[in-house]
Amino acid sequence: MKFKKLYIILILILIYILFVSVSIYSYGNVYELRNADAAIVLGAATWGDKPSPVFEERIKHGIWLYVNGYVDKIIFTGGKGENEDISESAVAKHYAIEHSVPEKDIYIEEESTITQENIMFASEIARENNLSTVLLVSDPLHMKRAMLMAEDFGLEAYSSPTPTTMYQTTKSKFMFLSREVFYYIGYQMFRLF
Repeated sequence: MKFKKLYIILILILIYILFVSVSIYSYGNVYELRNADAAIVLGAATWGDKPSPVFEERIKHGIWLYVNGYVDKIIFTGGKGENEDISESAVAKHYAIEHSVPEKDIYIEEESTITQENIMFASEIARENNLSTVLLVSDPLHMKRAMLMAEDFGLEAYSSPTPTTMYQTTKSKFMFLSREVFYYIGYQMFRLF
């Protein structure tokens, strides 16, 4: 009887993990392209003073939203990585300026080290500058968790995943999805307390 209960619990946990996995994967295809006050571009690794390929795709998408008139401002997020001299957001700002985005239309936050902090500090910048609607930019598989956090921080946010991603192989997609499932479930548990 005891093993039967454990077996049922294990099956329910596996079903929940599968449900979350499908939900995260499906949400990555949600594009809510519309006009907004700003794009919030979530940080990612940098290689010295250059964005990593993953971060570059996010930055390019933020620039595309700006150049095509969907947003008036861009908020880049991300602090300094370990042994880095420049923050992720400063790297993104320099990249955007080199690609014709005026400095006056760029905000950065340089304190965050995780997604939750990216969004928390970006939401403060948005409020301080009367930016009431935002397009949230990240990799497709990152969007569901990021959007949940944006909601928790009171942002009127719309999903704008990068149309291209560096996670192309089945293995890299599986690894990213597995990580996101773990963090999403962890964040859901965190929200309970």
